[in-house]
Amino acid sequence: MIEVSHPGEKIECLRSVAVLLTSGSHFLTNADWGCLDGNHKAWFTMEAGSKEEALRVVPPAFRDRTIVSRLNTFKLSDVEELLKHHE
Repeated sequence: MIEVSHPGEKIECLRSVAVLLTSGSHFLTNADWGCLDGNHKAWFTMEAGSKEEALRVVPPAFRDRTIVSRLNTFKLSDVEELLKHHE
């Protein structure tokens, strides 16, 4: 999951949204936004070979405000197995 933060001032927010929407990236043009709730971030998910590869989708001016998180799911059996190693 990629989280792209941007300034919260109204004009800066709108400029940031415009930049991401006109980036040409399918991922960025389909991002989810928190701006209307006061959380000035965009989120999108994508499959990538590395965090660096995912970060390259984000325009350079936003990369220093971007967090790339590798997501995973757990099954209860996974948690039980992991707990065995910590007891």
